[in-house]
Amino acid sequence: MYPQEFLYTQDHEWIRVDGTTASIGITEHAQKELGDIVFVEVPQVGSQVTRKESLGTVESVKAVADVYSPVTGEVIAVNPKIQKAPELVNTDPHGEGWLVRVRLKDRSETESLMTADEYEEYLKKGSAH
Repeated sequence: MYPQEFLYTQDHEWIRVDGTTASIGITEHAQKELGDIVFVEVPQVGSQVTRKESLGTVESVKAVADVYSPVTGEVIAVNPKIQKAPELVNTDPHGEGWLVRVRLKDRSETESLMTADEYEEYLKKGSAH
């Protein structure tokens, strides 16, 4: 269910690394827990994000949840589609529903993230919140 080429956090974000840049979004599990997403707030291009700190929020009909950055870096792109159609985060969280792209400051930060198999095991253990 979870793309093998992505890495995952315990807070249910995913990251897809491509050289020195990375795309970030929330996982299928996270969007299911949140329910219908009605608004997404992300930083502007040029903003700095810090590993394990909030980079924005996802608002659903049930709750507002922080999205934590899996890495430190500079925001180089924001998904323009999610401002007009936040439901893309529900319908395609690992594709069209990506949130931001970041230029990595230190690629070694990705070494502590989970593989798809590890993330699925993590979910099975009930560590989800």
